[in-house]
Amino acid sequence: MQDPNEDTEWNDILRRKGILPPKEIPQEDEEEQEMALQQQSVVKTYESMTLEELEENEDEFSEDDEAAIEMYRQKRLAEWKATQMKNVFGEVGEISGQDYVKEVNKAGEGIWVVLHLYKQGIPLCTLINQHLSSLARKFPQTKFLKSISTTCIPNYPDRNLPTIFVYFEGEMKAQFIGPLVFGGMNLKVEELEWRLSETGAVKTDLEENPKKQIEDKLMSSVRSSLPTRKNSDSEDED
Repeated sequence: MQDPNEDTEWNDILRRKGILPPKEIPQEDEEEQEMALQQQSVVKTYESMTLEELEENEDEFSEDDEAAIEMYRQKRLAEWKATQMKNVFGEVGEISGQDYVKEVNKAGEGIWVVLHLYKQGIPLCTLINQHLSSLARKFPQTKFLKSISTTCIPNYPDRNLPTIFVYFEGEMKAQFIGPLVFGGMNLKVEELEWRLSETGAVKTDLEENPKKQIEDKLMSSVRSSLPTRKNSDSEDED
């Protein structure tokens, strides 16, 4: 009698025809296949994780996976460091209209761009350029640029200056146009930092809008200088 599990070409034909039952897989082979599938699952799992997620879930992996995961972690870390080094700017770059597409629209994946349109001889533009230089050093991962308005956009009206455009991955996210938006020459670097942080361009360590603090102090001083109701009544009686 022919063994249905025997490896022969004829038995393979009979199995395909459904005459013989499927070949029984030995228990050991089944266990090996199951372990291989589990390992593939683990690899897929940790390859899709960020560095933070790897650290959070490292207790769930077996000892056999630790070496592979550590190698993968080091690879991801090296890639992250390379990206960070590549994306360090640290100063305000000057561009013309010809550079606009390359430097702004095609700045790269994950890059925030802050572009200041200005003209020489406008004091508020000069002030904002000074503030942006400070912010560029503080936030080197953000790309800070400046451009003389009419060289960047022909016939751009001076009444719209200063103008700041904020881009992320080539898409405009915010725009600040004209002197009134910035509050005039009283603009502090912290206030500009807060405004940019609200767009997402920088990650500020400020806990609240510094302009609000100034307004609160002004209101407090105004209230303290106003006469109280009691004093007003006594003055009226006199």
